Amino acid sequence: MTRWAPSTDAKFGVVLYNFWEERTHYLRLSVGDTVHVLEQNEEGWFFGYNTKNKNNKGIFPKSYILLREAKVENPGQKNECVTPLELPIVSELSSVLREWGLIWKQCYVDGMTENFEMLKGMMLDLVNLRRQIMSGTLPEEELKEIIQRVTSKIDYGNRILDLDLVVRDEDGGIIDPSMHSAIAVFKKHEIATQNIQRVESDPFKAKKQVVVHSYSFLVKLKNFVCFVGSDAELLMSLYDPTENKFISDNFIVRWPARGLPSNFDMLENCKVVFTDLGSKDLKRDKIYLVCQIIRIGSPANMKQVTDKPTSKRKMFTNFPGSQWYINQSGKMEYKEGTSSGTAHNEKKFTQDLRRPFGVAAMEITDLIREKDTDYEKQHFVPFQQVTSDSEVLDSVIKKVINAREINARGQGLWVTMRLLHGDITQIVKDYAFLVDQRTAVARKMGFPEVIMPVDVRNDVYVTLNCGDFEFKGKTTPKNVEVTVKVCDKSGAPLERILTMGEGQQVTNELRSSVYYQVKNPKWNETVKVALPIDVPIEDLHGTHLKFTFRHRSSKESKDKDEKVFGLAYLKLLHENGTCVCNGVHDLVVYKIDSKMPAVTSAYLDLPSTKAELMQQNRTAVNRGGLTLSSKEKERDSFQVVTLVCSTKFPQNVDLLGLLKWRADSDFNIQKTLKTFMENVDGEEIVKFLRDTLESLFNIWMEHIETEDFDELIFDALVFVIQLIADKKYQHFGPVLDAYIKKHFSATLAYKKLMSVLNMYLNRADQKEKQEPLFKSLKALEYIFKFIVRSRVLYSQVLDRSIQGKQQFESEMRGLFQTINNMMKYTSTVDAILLCQGAAMKSLPIIVPVVLEVFDHKDLSILLKEFIENIPPDRLVRQKMICIDDLVHSKLFEIPESRGILLQVITKQLKPLLERKEENHICAQVLSDILELLYRKDVGPTHTDISILMKELLRTVIQTVIFMDRDSLLIGNFVACMIGLLRQMNEYHYQEYIANFHNRTDLVDFLMEIFMVFRDLVSKNVFPKDWSVMIMLQNSVTLSAMKHFSQTLNKNFISDQDFEYQLWNNFFHLAVAFLTQSPLQLEHFSTGKRTKIIEKYKDMRREVGIEIIHTMWNYLGRHKIRFIPEMVGPFLEVTLIPETELRKATIPIFFDMMQCEFNTRHNFKEVESEMITQLDVLVEGGRGDEQYKDLFNSIMSELCSKHQFLCNSGAEFVRLVIRLLERLLDYRAILTDENKENKMSCTVNLLNFYKEIEKQEMYLRYLYKLCDLHLECDNHTEAAFALHLHADRLKWSDDRLPFPLDKYPQATTQRQLKEALYYDIVQYFDKGKMWENGIKLCKELAKQYENELFDYVQLSQLLKRQAGFYDNIMRLPRPEPEYFRVGFYGQGFPLFLRNKLFIYRGKEYERLADFNSGLQNMYPTAKMMDKTTMPEKDILESKGQHLQICKVHPVEELNKKFKGKMVNDQILSYYKVNEVQKFVYSRPFFKEGKKNDNEFANMWIERTYHVTAYKLPGILRWFEVVSQHPEEMSPLQHAVEIMEEQNQMLRSLVKQYQVDTNLPLNPLSMKLNGVVDAAVMGGTDVYEKAFCTEEYLKGHPDDEFLVERLKDLIAEQIPIIAVGLKVHSIRAPPNLKPLQDKMELVFQKRKSIVELRYGKRPLDTGSSDRSSEVSIRRMNTVASSRPASTISSSSSGGSESAGARGSSGSFTQIDTAFSNPMQAPPPIPSRTPQSLSTRNTIVGTPKISPTKPQIAIPSPNVDTWSSTGNSPPGSSNKQLQRQTIVLEEKLQSARPPRPQLTPDKRMSLVQQPRQPLSTSPPPLPEKQCSDYSNLPDPIPIPPKTHKVSQSYRDKPGLPVPAKDSSGNTPPGRRRRNGYESPSFPKKLESSTSEDIPAMKANSSPTSLRRAETYHARTVVNTMQSRMSMSSVVTGASGQQVKVQAAVGDMIQNDVTPTNETDNHFPPETSTNL
Repeated sequence: MTRWAPSTDAKFGVVLYNFWEERTHYLRLSVGDTVHVLEQNEEGWFFGYNTKNKNNKGIFPKSYILLREAKVENPGQKNECVTPLELPIVSELSSVLREWGLIWKQCYVDGMTENFEMLKGMMLDLVNLRRQIMSGTLPEEELKEIIQRVTSKIDYGNRILDLDLVVRDEDGGIIDPSMHSAIAVFKKHEIATQNIQRVESDPFKAKKQVVVHSYSFLVKLKNFVCFVGSDAELLMSLYDPTENKFISDNFIVRWPARGLPSNFDMLENCKVVFTDLGSKDLKRDKIYLVCQIIRIGSPANMKQVTDKPTSKRKMFTNFPGSQWYINQSGKMEYKEGTSSGTAHNEKKFTQDLRRPFGVAAMEITDLIREKDTDYEKQHFVPFQQVTSDSEVLDSVIKKVINAREINARGQGLWVTMRLLHGDITQIVKDYAFLVDQRTAVARKMGFPEVIMPVDVRNDVYVTLNCGDFEFKGKTTPKNVEVTVKVCDKSGAPLERILTMGEGQQVTNELRSSVYYQVKNPKWNETVKVALPIDVPIEDLHGTHLKFTFRHRSSKESKDKDEKVFGLAYLKLLHENGTCVCNGVHDLVVYKIDSKMPAVTSAYLDLPSTKAELMQQNRTAVNRGGLTLSSKEKERDSFQVVTLVCSTKFPQNVDLLGLLKWRADSDFNIQKTLKTFMENVDGEEIVKFLRDTLESLFNIWMEHIETEDFDELIFDALVFVIQLIADKKYQHFGPVLDAYIKKHFSATLAYKKLMSVLNMYLNRADQKEKQEPLFKSLKALEYIFKFIVRSRVLYSQVLDRSIQGKQQFESEMRGLFQTINNMMKYTSTVDAILLCQGAAMKSLPIIVPVVLEVFDHKDLSILLKEFIENIPPDRLVRQKMICIDDLVHSKLFEIPESRGILLQVITKQLKPLLERKEENHICAQVLSDILELLYRKDVGPTHTDISILMKELLRTVIQTVIFMDRDSLLIGNFVACMIGLLRQMNEYHYQEYIANFHNRTDLVDFLMEIFMVFRDLVSKNVFPKDWSVMIMLQNSVTLSAMKHFSQTLNKNFISDQDFEYQLWNNFFHLAVAFLTQSPLQLEHFSTGKRTKIIEKYKDMRREVGIEIIHTMWNYLGRHKIRFIPEMVGPFLEVTLIPETELRKATIPIFFDMMQCEFNTRHNFKEVESEMITQLDVLVEGGRGDEQYKDLFNSIMSELCSKHQFLCNSGAEFVRLVIRLLERLLDYRAILTDENKENKMSCTVNLLNFYKEIEKQEMYLRYLYKLCDLHLECDNHTEAAFALHLHADRLKWSDDRLPFPLDKYPQATTQRQLKEALYYDIVQYFDKGKMWENGIKLCKELAKQYENELFDYVQLSQLLKRQAGFYDNIMRLPRPEPEYFRVGFYGQGFPLFLRNKLFIYRGKEYERLADFNSGLQNMYPTAKMMDKTTMPEKDILESKGQHLQICKVHPVEELNKKFKGKMVNDQILSYYKVNEVQKFVYSRPFFKEGKKNDNEFANMWIERTYHVTAYKLPGILRWFEVVSQHPEEMSPLQHAVEIMEEQNQMLRSLVKQYQVDTNLPLNPLSMKLNGVVDAAVMGGTDVYEKAFCTEEYLKGHPDDEFLVERLKDLIAEQIPIIAVGLKVHSIRAPPNLKPLQDKMELVFQKRKSIVELRYGKRPLDTGSSDRSSEVSIRRMNTVASSRPASTISSSSSGGSESAGARGSSGSFTQIDTAFSNPMQAPPPIPSRTPQSLSTRNTIVGTPKISPTKPQIAIPSPNVDTWSSTGNSPPGSSNKQLQRQTIVLEEKLQSARPPRPQLTPDKRMSLVQQPRQPLSTSPPPLPEKQCSDYSNLPDPIPIPPKTHKVSQSYRDKPGLPVPAKDSSGNTPPGRRRRNGYESPSFPKKLESSTSEDIPAMKANSSPTSLRRAETYHARTVVNTMQSRMSMSSVVTGASGQQVKVQAAVGDMIQNDVTPTNETDNHFPPETSTNL
């Protein structure tokens, strides 16, 4: 046995593979699930549970689990808990990916492609980031950045997926709301929302939102692809093309000649950061990265080549494989190639020359503005080479920038670039993975926008701009090189002080590039002079730049002889200590004599610039080896540009004067300080801040005894302080603080400062003194810092006595009182207002400073007076800001001081809130107070909460009540209210309630708090994704409800104190709280639900059990006052799907029943309200099966125990359960597209409410049912539905009990009933149920005639009624088919499950269409192939099984037609309407087949079904309520078939006798089929089967039936004879052969029959018969049954001939005929004759036209059983219902059935009839059964037939008329001599006036389907004519030559051409 042991090391794991084994004890797991392992065994199995469901435990294999480290709490105990040891962000990522994964799958299922792809991309990104985080290899800073990106993606994804907002702290971690105040949680939500909105435009970009004043740009050089041929310097820098200048230091890279650095690490570490970029730099129009390439090495040999003048002269080579040439213009050209001897002669050339080679440049504007954030992308910077050594690089730069495209030929730099936020210190900290010690730092040339305190610089940038050199006696300019040195005042050079950029070592001298033979070279090279910082200024006086000029030669030997020919210098530091000014300097170039010593300072006495030369008025110089020509043209010139970036050397003389005040014997304090404040720039001051402050305080201390300079020095000090407050220099605040703390030493300065400040305050009313006071108040923070620091130093050094301290405190108190007095001023002068505003802004800032030397309690009192002294309506906003700043001060953290300040703060807040002024700042102040009071480090807060509660709680509640819900501040105030209530304990609630002095105020307060709570939970002010804030609000609300429920129970429960409205509001609040959507946990994901329960539990249980249930019980005898009003709310509570809650609250209903019963002796109100509310709530989505069962069990048990309610209560419970069943069924199909199910459920509810007499509910569902029918175009059913309402109304003027939205004008029953009747009549008209419409018209006419005497309405009504009569007689109505449908299996809804229904088909809907429709409704259902009752296993199966078959209606005899001749058109309605009984026939063999004649022993089983209601009705289907089977013997069936055939033939012959205009084809086919039955054998098969002695011996009881069969066979002979006579009279010549053939065959048949059965007289069908009543239509054909002994082709012919409504088509209602067999009455025809043809075409299999057809009698059956019995005629391949010779050929030519949209179906109205042409031959007035020519509601192209001339002259066919000109009228066309009408044929049974009426009274669907009928009739005619040939040939065996005639008919008349396809739209189906 496997031994299981508790797991100790393996506790937590992740599932790697799906484990879906379905076995006992196995735990089903999916990839990614996490498991908690409890036990394990040695066989490789774990026992535990999935963390998603702790209750489901099982075993799973170890190999499927990846174990992870976890923290285990309570190991080995039942409450053992594991937490994975991983970063919180990793756990969050896992949870998010699981949740998003489910949504992602659902997006795929719902077809939301866009969301699917977006979510897929986001999940992949998160997976990748999670992998990086879990790798453990990321640097700390990069890890923080990735976490920031992850949280940003998660928050954005949750936003677009409509998930909850995640509230985070600064590090991205999820906050715990219990550890933060409500205000803090609210603010976190706001911040999170703002962050999401900020990245919404770019969801995958997460920026760290910090205030940045400086930026850096990182460039990493990956490779330099260019063949220079020698060593090169790459100088990279940032360039502004607009200003044409470089804006940063150079970054220099030394690139070796071989093209790759020897140290490959250089490629990875060759990077630079361009720092100090500001916002202005980022806003430049364009910024380029420019790289200048300078070659270092030999220029080449300039040896002349004596070639032809036109040839190139080889000058020199500079590297192997390349050569330089001088072309004819004297310019050097570079050519690649091989130069022999180059290496050999290389040493002869000068090797250290710097020559320009080219420029690489790229615009980086988008990168520097972060529009392109692909940091890993390598950018290619194209290279442009100089054309010659004389081309200036500056011009190449401009050329590259202005060029649209550079043909770099693959040469250039490969770099990566990225913008970094922060200065160099910040980026080293934040981007340590990018910036390290090896990263070069290239600073901006100049100070950044914000000068940092630590930014100590002493640099001078010198740009060698250009020069102009004259060389006497030389025509060719020289190659000038400039050498730069820095020398001291003695002329000695300073060491290691010069550099051309970062990456190059600091050197003693620098040399410029050499341009080949350029007279005025333009270098534009910048040199940085890094002056020493730690050297005193005095030691650097006289430091200057020394420039020497020298000609460079390519030959080394000659170059050594070249001497320096010129010198220029520029002083950097002057003798007065100032530095060289910024700008352009035109230097004087002195010629150097050979006598000049190497080191000398003699030139320092000479003018250095042209400006100095002009000032000294010198024209020539010749001193110490330096000469300057007197002629200006002969002078050389040199221009440089300087930019000083130094925090050590001032450039301002006035500042220097203040700093050197002691050394100046003529120092004037007043003048110096004024010029200091007026002329010195702020940038200079901050660079020398400490020295400036030292100078000011030293001057003040030197004059401590006098007050002459106090104000001036004070103003200067204020000037400096204000300068520090400027945004540009705000970072120097710490420098000033450091100075005060570490270097300030003026111990007596506090006296001077307080004195001057007090003096300014006392003169506040003097206009001229208000400006300095305003400046002083703005600088009050640092003034007080100086005061306090000075006092501290003074007390430490000079005076530590108590008296001194008291005196200082007294002076300080006096200073504050002076400030307080200033606040009392009410002057409206702007200056005073500014001063008071400055005081309110500065005073809270000085609080922490003053607390160092002043008592906090005294200071609180002074500040309280300060606030109180401010006038109430003066500077309100500034006052509240001041209060808010005081709340943030350290003083407010001290409990005693806080208590003093809170009193004045609440007094200021309350009137503002009441007046709704400054709500924003008031909410801010209150929020900050509550947030501070929630902290644990501020001491006791009980008293403070009491103050806020008493003063502001009700005010805040009222503010929330009256504030607009769309206000931006509503959330702030709700958070304040929640925060205050959250911090109130039970004592606070009791204290607050006790604080009300009268009962009315307490009631008002409770009403207000209940109102605001209910409003908040019903319509939350917070966004729905703020789930954390909403749950916190609910938690606080629940706590408050508990406290206030005690108040209700204590103060308002007695009879005299009871407040109904208060209790009612409380109950409604509890219900609203409990039913709010944020608490419906079942709708949440598992993770969210678990978190909420762990944090807050299920608050619904607490409210339902502890509040609602308990408070209801407290009511006692007051309960009756809440009945029935509270039934609905409590019902809503019980419908919540929480079992314990339901168990606790459902008994309340029984209590209500008891209460009402005890008071009123019944519980009708509870019952009525329960039913009404259930209907609304369940339809709205509440309730389920579990609730129904729970309600039943609990209520039944309670009722059973009650003495008086055991019976009535049980009945009530059953009533509710019945209603719940129907409501749940109805709700289940609300979202279903199956409207039939909706109708069924609606009728169920309709009947239920009718049963319990809930009229309003009954009508509600009645009109729902009507609307559903109208949506489906079920106009008849909609009419019957409305009729139910009309039947409940009277023809009276009684007022309606309640108005109807559908008929707002109707106020009385008469008006409503009249309006309903008109709608019903209209719907009956659309449904062609004119008989029903006539009944209503008669009833309305009676009212108009006898009651209202409205003859106008009566006239219109009668006209409409007449139209209905006319429609009945003239317009065709397709007879619907009926279907039996069984729904078997447990998979169907309850109202369908295992039930049988009869469905009424729609117009022209056949079995195949009906099957297809049901299969679409139930796609998973299986179609049963048996029609018998299914087995038990099918009934109990979980699936769905459908059993569908066709049934026939059984007509009920209408007594009013008894004994009368009735038009067949009238009777046709009752055949298929107003029927409740239906029959289904099934053939079977009792003892199997005994012979080849299957009709001799095939029985018929007929099952009769009775429905609950008649059809049609309010539904198109009704349930079968009873059914019984009957059996019919073969002989009975044969007799029935013969009776029907004789009657049909008799009727057809009579029609042709009466109407000579009927087409002859139907009669021909019918007679031919009867005379010569070629398919089923004719009557011979019956004679052989039954009319034999053998049969009579075996069946002696059937003798009468046999005789009856013989009579019927004999009666058929005279009928056929009359038919043949009629046919011979009308037959055209081409049918003469057919006539002769039929007569020949008939004579043979007649002689045989008369010989056997005797001669019979002609029976017209009107003679009296036996007693039983039967109705026989002359044109009836049993098309719904199998083909009889009469050929189906003849059947089809008679169908076409029979016309309903023709003048001669009547039926005699017999009363004397009695069937001696006493068999059930024959099943009436299911369709008109024309429809039967269509049915047989659609529903029967095809017969090949190539085989001879044999007529065989077919029993009257609808379908064949699948029990194994083969159908009749199975021996002849398969059963045929009609002979269709060309079926397969014609099937492809059938036009499709057109489809009409519902709007078109509703759009047709009755139109007046228009007469048509009366040209001969006229259309017959009698109706024809050929419906192939019904007018189409839309124009269609004419159908073309090929008709022979002989057929054209055929009588009975319509020939279109021509106009007077002989032309065919419009809409007709001629083909082969025949004029084809627009429609295939005219409707012979209708006159020309009938056609518009037919259109008007037919729905578009009917018209379109009738159009399909037209096509089918044409096809039937063609088939019948085609069959004539085979009939004549196959029946008698003789070859009758009628092929030509028949073939001619087929060829010229009915053979479809391609043009027939134009009759219908091409998109419709052709499978008819």
